[in-house]
Amino acid sequence: MRTHTTTATAAAALTTAVALLLTACGGGSDSSGDSGKDEIAGADTGSSAPASPSASASGGGDGVDRPTVRLPEGDSLVFDPESTGDAKTDAVLKDNAEYLRAIDEAIGKQDPKSEAVGFYSKDAAFLGSVEWISGFVKDGVTVTGTVRYFDRKVTFSEDGSAGLVYCADESKGYTKDTKTGKVNVTEATKQSYVLYNDRLRKNDKGVWQTTKSSSERGSEVCQP
Repeated sequence: MRTHTTTATAAAALTTAVALLLTACGGGSDSSGDSGKDEIAGADTGSSAPASPSASASGGGDGVDRPTVRLPEGDSLVFDPESTGDAKTDAVLKDNAEYLRAIDEAIGKQDPKSEAVGFYSKDAAFLGSVEWISGFVKDGVTVTGTVRYFDRKVTFSEDGSAGLVYCADESKGYTKDTKTGKVNVTEATKQSYVLYNDRLRKNDKGVWQTTKSSSERGSEVCQP
């Protein structure tokens, strides 16, 4: 599993996050809930999908100038499904995938001030991401291995927001010491599987930003 043993001081992380939030690319506000990512997750279960390339393109084909996101060396993310054939649904899936990739990139760079994370998230999700990344920085670890997000399902609300529920299998996703390069291999358990429930809202630039994310580690829904 991808865990870190300690977390950054909450006050310091939130102070940094608030400062970043004022300058990050934003959109319409979403005042819903405030639970950050419990884990960055992955690895394979059942059917497979192509692993995301180490660097994602800056252009999404929709005229939006997106940042180029590069995963840490040895890190691979898999999204299943990557697309459904429905343009609106696929836009949500793509931007949420880039948000997750941006978090891994920020952990690899040991950079809680990542502009890409601010590009793809805001509000509670952004604050939670900054605090989560800060924990890895404090522990001096990065992420490695193959991670997988699956059963990704999108629903749209009357207020224009989107809900995204998905599972994560991180049984083959690990942390790695940034100084020694030692990979902290952990045994797969029930806790390696996580259920996520995200909320996204499209900003004025056309980016579906994740605004809220909650998770349930060890969820029966996601067990192999």
